[in-house]
Amino acid sequence: MPHRHPTVPMPASREPVSLLAVDRAVSEFRRGRPVALRGAGGDAALTLASEAATADGLAELARLARSAPAIVLTARRAQVLGLAAEGAAAVALKPLDPLSAETVRDLADPLSGVARLDAARFTVEAAAAHGCESAAVGLAKVARLLPAALVARIADPDADDLAAWAVRHDLLLIDGGDVFQYEYTSARRLRRVSEARVPLMGAENTRILAFRPVDGGLEHLAVVVGEPDAAQPVLTRLHSECFTGDLLGSLRCDCGEQLRAAIVAIGQAGSGILLYLAQEGRGIGLVNKLRAYELQDRGLDTIEANEQLGFDADERVYIPAAEMLHQLGISRVRLLTNNPEKVSALARCGVEVVERVPHSFPSNQHNEAYLRTKRARSGHLF
Repeated sequence: MPHRHPTVPMPASREPVSLLAVDRAVSEFRRGRPVALRGAGGDAALTLASEAATADGLAELARLARSAPAIVLTARRAQVLGLAAEGAAAVALKPLDPLSAETVRDLADPLSGVARLDAARFTVEAAAAHGCESAAVGLAKVARLLPAALVARIADPDADDLAAWAVRHDLLLIDGGDVFQYEYTSARRLRRVSEARVPLMGAENTRILAFRPVDGGLEHLAVVVGEPDAAQPVLTRLHSECFTGDLLGSLRCDCGEQLRAAIVAIGQAGSGILLYLAQEGRGIGLVNKLRAYELQDRGLDTIEANEQLGFDADERVYIPAAEMLHQLGISRVRLLTNNPEKVSALARCGVEVVERVPHSFPSNQHNEAYLRTKRARSGHLF
């Protein structure tokens, strides 16, 4: 499972402010703008997404911070590049000579062709778990970018009042803790925003309910078939969105088959729920999933491709699924899945799985290796 930062309870009154701050930072990050981070213990830094690095952006980062930026990678990506990163969430590479934007992008992107790092050019340090470096990488993940960032310590003597300094330089300032807690806070703030009757093939008596966090973030859907009895274990499927498989009918995975067959199975059972979760590519996003596909075409398996990109094998969390079930009054389920991790993840979130209902399909020539990896390396049961 992914490396998760420990979280502490956040006052409910602050949750909307926390979500909004991260969402604004994501917008800045994706546009190639620097963001100011406040870490634990007075730590302060500027960060810029590695994927968006340009010569001008590097120069601006160093000018504003008055320090040389480091490249921060996930521990997974650092290991791929031949660096020891045991026990660390992230690794900071401090250059011994000036950085170029091309070098920054190459170290972040395995498709650049850089297979090993010239370690003599850098000082390598493990990043603190709650420091600015780890928060910067976390922000890149939330933004669905490659999980790598530039981080420059703010050494400007006029930055004693960090908030005022950020305003003077037209920079967004966020707390690293808001980044670490984003996925949890977002799930806790899910609200039902719409509902409609949508007859489906194999399940005509169906309603679709949309859930959205209060910050206006990604929506998750509950496909409710019939009238599930909350007093009994409800037949349930957790399905992570897959644009290529669900919509286009891709043969590289079994997602489309799983989606359609789950609806039919729930329809035949008379009632149940399919939760359609906004977790494309096991939580790495569509663009990064396409990058992983290109790496797979070069000979890597699914897990190896994700790790080359700097992600864990599976970046999904199931707190949104549990929250939706709780809001629907459901605490016990019969889960349609081949993935034991979904069973244990729901249990950790307070949902009892009384039965795992197998849900598998024959392979084809395009997804044989994919399904074999799921079975051999991810523990899926077929």
